[in-house]
Amino acid sequence: MPPAGEWATLVPGETTVTWRRAADARVLLAAGYALLLQVSHPTVGAGVSEHSRFRTDPWGRLLRTLDYSCTMVYAGAERAGEMGQRIREYHKQIRGVRPDGLRYHALEPEAYAWVHATLAAGIVAAHARFGVRLTERDREQLWSQWRTLGRLLGIRPRDLPCGWPAFEVYFGDMVEHTLAHTSAVEEVLDALAKPSPPEASAYYRPLWAITRVPLGHIIRLATIGMLPATLRRRFRVPWSNARELELSAIARALRAATPVMPRALLNTGPGYLEWREEALGRREVASVQLA
Repeated sequence: MPPAGEWATLVPGETTVTWRRAADARVLLAAGYALLLQVSHPTVGAGVSEHSRFRTDPWGRLLRTLDYSCTMVYAGAERAGEMGQRIREYHKQIRGVRPDGLRYHALEPEAYAWVHATLAAGIVAAHARFGVRLTERDREQLWSQWRTLGRLLGIRPRDLPCGWPAFEVYFGDMVEHTLAHTSAVEEVLDALAKPSPPEASAYYRPLWAITRVPLGHIIRLATIGMLPATLRRRFRVPWSNARELELSAIARALRAATPVMPRALLNTGPGYLEWREEALGRREVASVQLA
């Protein structure tokens, strides 16, 4: 873990591509995609199945993930450094035995770094599909900044590839040789198909009753549609030309909205932190792998 004196050199500044592009509202459509990439790693999947509250509190899991990612990027060096220390400390206690009989620990370098990497992959993929595609230079800079940010979590430079082309090779290798159809993959797919209601006042419950089915359909469509075809086959999730056309139509509409989107939606990070100020003040432990 880096000393506090280095924290300011590890967080992205307000002029960086990470600051500008990491919290576009459309990136939320990649949340399920990133989560499936994470839990298909055998170590992460075992940890989520045994220790996570995802099945009973999926919305809380999403909020705590956003707490973590927005704090690391938008809350300043001190709060980001403290968040990184809490996450690292929390993961020390997560251990067990995988279904294949191998023991696992949440701080295994490959698994721990992979989860951090999937969030950058989600940002880039979401912009390519639903927003404004990042240029080659922007992808390179975002990955460099994200890799540096990982040091606040105790991720060593050698645990992640240097440079976006190397990341693409690393990503492809993980998909081909490491990711598997874990029990946690099924849990996530079930939750996406039948999203449970978030905690809300009685006033909003009729709205949820109306939006639940179409919202679940769009989230599942985006999640499965963004997966590499190899993983769709491995997870045994059907995909068709009709579904691809439907997702493409949604994507075109979202891309077309870019010029008229309010600034607050193009970068939700600072506003999100303000909205979650009370919860963040309680210093609830966010988690790279679990929540």
